Amino acid sequence: MRIDLTPLTEPSGDLLPVEIVERKGAGHPDSICDHLTEALSRELTHRYLDTFGRILHYNVDKALLWGGCSEPAFGGGRITQPMEIFLAGRAISQCGEKGIPLEDIVREVAEAWFSDHIPLFEPASHLRTHCLVRPGSSDLSALFDRSATNASPLANDTSIGVGYAPLSRLEKVVLAAEHELGRMATQGHPEIGRDIKIMALRHGEQVRLTVACAFVDRYIDGLPTYLRAKKLVAATVGQIAEDHQLPAVVAVNTADDPDAMSLYLTVLGTSAESGDDGQAGRGNRVNGLITPFRPMTMESVPGKNAISHVGKLYNIAAGLIAERVARLDGVGEAHCLLVSGIGGALSEPQTATVRLRPTHGANCEDYRDAIAAIVENELFGLSTASADLVSGRLRIGDWPLRRDN
Repeated sequence: MRIDLTPLTEPSGDLLPVEIVERKGAGHPDSICDHLTEALSRELTHRYLDTFGRILHYNVDKALLWGGCSEPAFGGGRITQPMEIFLAGRAISQCGEKGIPLEDIVREVAEAWFSDHIPLFEPASHLRTHCLVRPGSSDLSALFDRSATNASPLANDTSIGVGYAPLSRLEKVVLAAEHELGRMATQGHPEIGRDIKIMALRHGEQVRLTVACAFVDRYIDGLPTYLRAKKLVAATVGQIAEDHQLPAVVAVNTADDPDAMSLYLTVLGTSAESGDDGQAGRGNRVNGLITPFRPMTMESVPGKNAISHVGKLYNIAAGLIAERVARLDGVGEAHCLLVSGIGGALSEPQTATVRLRPTHGANCEDYRDAIAAIVENELFGLSTASADLVSGRLRIGDWPLRRDN
């Protein structure tokens, strides 16, 4: 395997004079699409194992959310037209005499996710689900089958995976703030909807955090209550920034016009209920953030299979490699880029490029053996990625990427 080591000399993260970071919460229409494709991926894995005793070829990373219509009102409004979800991709539904009901699975996955994450959701009246999943091409299916039986799975595509570590202070603030607002929404503050987006901008040490937070009308009885809820959100986010030594100006729902009673009020807590649409792949990257000043890839990770789909596996591996390299003594920061070759072994990328910022005048080559061992270990670990994702030992869309249950 070729491992390219290069020094990271240009500023990034905390070293940048200007930094921009974004995160879309679970109820954002784009995030909903990502979550649904990944939930469908996990469910297909379960069904394949239960029905056929092995995982068959699939790739369900395409989704479109067509927003509904609603009439929010203080004390509780109503949904006038349902949201519609179109889940598309490729998946085998029949093998020999056995089969799985794809349309039923897609509907059940969508309704279960909304029920778990949107508290006031009613399946019969709030959502219509469309299954646009068909069998895959014969050549990719055959390649997948060879991967499933090969000692080293084979890449189904020529693709790029990227990762970096550690997070900057601003990135940590954005993650922590959205996590806390999401926690509050489920623990004592149902007026806070799950559709939360945070845009962070730092100029030097001056930080501005712009928060878009959908409030749930059933728990808002009038304008004073709405304004108090906004103040609570602003104070919570501001305190988190203070805790990370980044005092910030926090602005919440800046498009509001209280005099005209134009407010970010929703029936269910998501803008998807009333005209805002969503699409898979337009949201957070593998680490849960959107970071235009960091190395990124256009790959839509959720929904891809975790046996051979490098668009998923190499982004996970690159993030895990960067995390481990950044923890080596004398390394301040690390980036990792992995490039696959279709039909080649996952454990043998065309290149594993690691960029690192050594401290105290160290040389990149001093770390070659340690980095080679980390790269080899994480690529080998991809052989259990499917089981780890299903069990929760490995997660995407958050930080750190790995957790132990």
